[in-house]
Amino acid sequence: MVSVFSAARGDSVSGGIMSKVMVIDDEKDVVYLLKVLMEREQFEVTEAFNGLEAYNRLTGPAVDKSIPDVIILDIMMPEMDGYTFQSKLQEIDGLSGIPIIILTAKGQMKDLFENSSNIFAFVEKPFEPRDLVKKVKDAIASKK
Repeated sequence: MVSVFSAARGDSVSGGIMSKVMVIDDEKDVVYLLKVLMEREQFEVTEAFNGLEAYNRLTGPAVDKSIPDVIILDIMMPEMDGYTFQSKLQEIDGLSGIPIIILTAKGQMKDLFENSSNIFAFVEKPFEPRDLVKKVKDAIASKK
C-alpha cells in the first residue's frame, strides 16, 4: 500500500519513468534487502557485487546499459573497493554527477571522501530502512 501511495505522489516515478538505483555491495543478503526495499518504493534496481562489476556495467559497451539516478555503495569490497569505484566515476563525464550514498560499517571512512563532490550521504550499517529510502529520494530530487 505504501508503494502505491508513493508512486501516486510521484516520489519515485516522474512522468511515468521509474527512477533507477544501483546497489553495490559484496554481501548478497544486503543487496537482496536493498533491492526489495527499493523495488517496494517503485525504483528500478541494478545490482553489482563489487566495484569492478559496477564500473564495467556503467562504462562497458552493453546495449542495455542504463545510468542510475543514484548509487548505494559499500566501501569494503573485493576486486574494486567503493572508494576506488567512486574516484573512477568522478573522472567520467555523464557519470561524475550521479549522487552516491555510502553504506558502510566503517564510520571513520568518511574522511576519505571529504573532497568528493558526488557523495550525497553516509549511512552506517545497520541502517533504518525508512531513513535510507528518504536519503535515496532526496538524492534523486537533488538532481532535478
